[in-house]
Amino acid sequence: MKFEHELFHGTLIQRYKRFLADVKLDDGTIVTAHCANSGSMMGLKDEGLEVWLSPAANPKAKLNYKWQLVKVGDAYVGINTSLPNKLVEEAIVNGTITQLQGYKNLRCEMKYGKNSRIDIFLSGSTTGQKDCYVEVKSVTLSRQQAIGEFPDSITARGTKHLGELQDMVSQGHRSVMLYLMQRSDCDEFKIASDIDPAYADALKTAKENGVEAYCYRCQITPSAIIVDKIVPLLENE
Repeated sequence: MKFEHELFHGTLIQRYKRFLADVKLDDGTIVTAHCANSGSMMGLKDEGLEVWLSPAANPKAKLNYKWQLVKVGDAYVGINTSLPNKLVEEAIVNGTITQLQGYKNLRCEMKYGKNSRIDIFLSGSTTGQKDCYVEVKSVTLSRQQAIGEFPDSITARGTKHLGELQDMVSQGHRSVMLYLMQRSDCDEFKIASDIDPAYADALKTAKENGVEAYCYRCQITPSAIIVDKIVPLLENE
């Protein structure tokens, strides 16, 4: 996915109130940008980090900028959690995500479960596969070299989603938990069980009951974010 507009480069001053970030642009202007990320953003919100902002697409938006990327070391990290569904959809359509091929129909944000919406629903299999419910989670945390982690904070909502995926399997469908690593400096992935042990337990139970789990990595530049390749899921000790 290419960014629709050229991104503005700047330096992070602070991220606050979860959804706001003050940034000093290269021309010296200080702006407030929307931060579309409700997580802790551990390791990604330090003052002085290089960041990239996009102009707000909606003319009615309260803020003129949206925070898209941050650079940590030599790696670009995509912090916008509204993008992964679009990126995964694109990667299914172009064949990158091989585990989700062979379906005629793709729907996004379909109601299901207990007052929830599934990120992607695949149906009309051409190969005899069951209809597939796909939950997408954005991965930005990395505390060990070359290893991405999820979650970066306690996620009761994420735990609920795993239970609902498991329910779909029990009803005769296929369910997939797909982690999208929005950083290109990691070659492996694991669950941050120390941050949210309940989520780690829920994933283990879900997998034991037929929910599939995969992690795909992205290649990121200030011009585009492209789903790159699958990476192995490490088992927690």
